[in-house]
Amino acid sequence: MRKSLLALLLAAACGLAQADVQLRDGHPQRYTVVQGDTLWDISGKFLREPWQWPQIWHANPQIENPDLIYPGDSLTLVYVDGKPRLQLERGASRGTIRLSPKVRSTPMAEAIPTIPLGAVNSFLLSNRIVDKPEDFQKAPYIVAGNAERVVSGAGDRVYARGNFAAGETVYGIFRQGKIYSDPKTQELLGINADDIGSGEVVAEEGDISTLLLSRSTQEVRLGDRLFPTEERKINSTFMPSEPTEKIDGLIIDVPRGVTQIGQFDVVTLNKGRRDGLAEGSVLAVYKTGETVRDRVTGESVKIPDERAGLLMVFRTYEKLSYGLVLNASRQLAVMDKVRNP
Repeated sequence: MRKSLLALLLAAACGLAQADVQLRDGHPQRYTVVQGDTLWDISGKFLREPWQWPQIWHANPQIENPDLIYPGDSLTLVYVDGKPRLQLERGASRGTIRLSPKVRSTPMAEAIPTIPLGAVNSFLLSNRIVDKPEDFQKAPYIVAGNAERVVSGAGDRVYARGNFAAGETVYGIFRQGKIYSDPKTQELLGINADDIGSGEVVAEEGDISTLLLSRSTQEVRLGDRLFPTEERKINSTFMPSEPTEKIDGLIIDVPRGVTQIGQFDVVTLNKGRRDGLAEGSVLAVYKTGETVRDRVTGESVKIPDERAGLLMVFRTYEKLSYGLVLNASRQLAVMDKVRNP
């Protein structure tokens, strides 16, 4: 009753924009953060739509790193000028502050992340998209193995030829994989670069570079291509939010090869930066409704699409994106639709 009355006052005072932020039924008045929590989980305890959390958190600039939340901190729901806000009480005598609307990259490992980073971190270390076929043709390639080997592995030396990027010493080794085309327009969207391994340049002579292989997922072969590594440890740098543009896309692949998609699986989308997607964009997933025969009239009738999950984009390319499934009410699959939540 108290929550409904406050929500009513809020709508009257602040208009429809604030009314869009809906508190979750049965939300707690106070919550203490525990190890393993994520900002997404915590936001879901208070809000019906977790990606709206920046609207109820705001900064206290005189506090050092007010955007970081740690196990042991306590969150309390309060109202400031009729608007819902989360007030943070620091554990371990950190003091009382208010939360920031965004999460910055930080080396402090104890701060809780936005999403379960373990679900995407190993994926980010290797998978990548190449936008155009000619990018593969222009990339340096393995021209020989040590002692005239045709296949090599971790710990071996290999020799590569081509134009290497200035200042780059660590390279990923890739083999051309799936070519992605838009299912509707047939436009070429990009090429999946299959991860083979990585190595470090230890010597150069002319256009030939010697690399020491530090990692291999399978045998490194002559002709495999080299790209400057994208390997990087990610921190809680995502700000979940609704895309600024209207999105009407599809799940076109599951890079890890599963056919049924569930929570924390990674999927490839046929939309990218040019369509308005950014890291942190949240999308709803819809199962396509079946077309059935109306036994009364004999007509074909399409059943409405059904919302079946939610995902967050964590890496974007020009025409493609990778997304992490945050929740799913049923099994998802390739060719399911993605739209604004």
